[in-house]
Amino acid sequence: MSRTLILVDPLPRTLDLIMEPSVRARLEALGEVVAFEDGPMPDETVEALLPDTVLILGQTAMGRERLDRAPKLRAIINVETNFLPNVDYEACAARGIPVLTPASAFAAPVAEAALGMALDLCRGITAADRAFREGIEAYGLEGNADTVRFFGADVGIIGFGDLGRTFRDLIRPFRNTVRVFDPWLPAAVIERAEARPASLDEVLSRSRVVVVFASVTAENEGFIGAREFALMQPGAAFILMSRAAVVDFPAMLDAARSGAVRVATDVFPVEPVPADDPVRTTPNLLLSAHRTGGTRDAFFEIGAMAVADAELIMRGLPPVLCRRADPATASRLRSKPVTVS
Repeated sequence: MSRTLILVDPLPRTLDLIMEPSVRARLEALGEVVAFEDGPMPDETVEALLPDTVLILGQTAMGRERLDRAPKLRAIINVETNFLPNVDYEACAARGIPVLTPASAFAAPVAEAALGMALDLCRGITAADRAFREGIEAYGLEGNADTVRFFGADVGIIGFGDLGRTFRDLIRPFRNTVRVFDPWLPAAVIERAEARPASLDEVLSRSRVVVVFASVTAENEGFIGAREFALMQPGAAFILMSRAAVVDFPAMLDAARSGAVRVATDVFPVEPVPADDPVRTTPNLLLSAHRTGGTRDAFFEIGAMAVADAELIMRGLPPVLCRRADPATASRLRSKPVTVS
């Protein structure tokens, strides 16, 4: 008997993490849900299910041979929220199988945290708290010797996808001049957001606050290094919100340690961070344990977006909420599965 299967392979997520009961019930109404949440779904299980699978929710490897064995497949939705190099995107496009991710679920909480970090670095909030607890606090004007006003400051954004655009919208009341570096976008997209297209060097050298939201690609691993940090204004703030691999991490720590730049980061080359990692003792560095996007409502939004688009797809309609992979760009991404959110 023919079956209508929904293959759920969501590592590092679980269905309970990303779906409220009512949303899960809507998913189960679309077909027979087969979930594996104790690790990656075993290959033999995937192979046995492919002939009857209509939807995949997860990071399951889907090369051309597997696609050949999945004639009913209508969509792949990566609920980890990255496009990984384990899918044949060109074959999916040719067969009309959208590869989707609800990555924008994280945009608002990440942008909100980035603003908080920017204000902290500019106004020295955490630094002042630490000084007070150590009995070396400074009052009034003396306590603001290194203060930078975020209001009206020049802000640079590196990477202008969902996260960068949400951050730009969030800071509008602060009346910043905003420069954006994103070589994947035409100038018109940036200008419509009331920001200025700029080169990387211009963003770094002219901004008092630089926020990085860039994805990792084949061309940009470690592209912000010692030369780039040397371009920044003395005392400028640098906030790393996206993948750690876009930055030369030792160079970033050196810039913070020297006092030339104030740095905040939510991501690290290795997570969890080892107990003896120098990042834990580097001065002028505000740390966050890859937690800025991982709010309860954001995780539930992942499931809500995925199921809403799955419902459309099963009705023969195009998805509207999740971001669709483009074969020309997805193949250049270097995202890797993560274990910490």
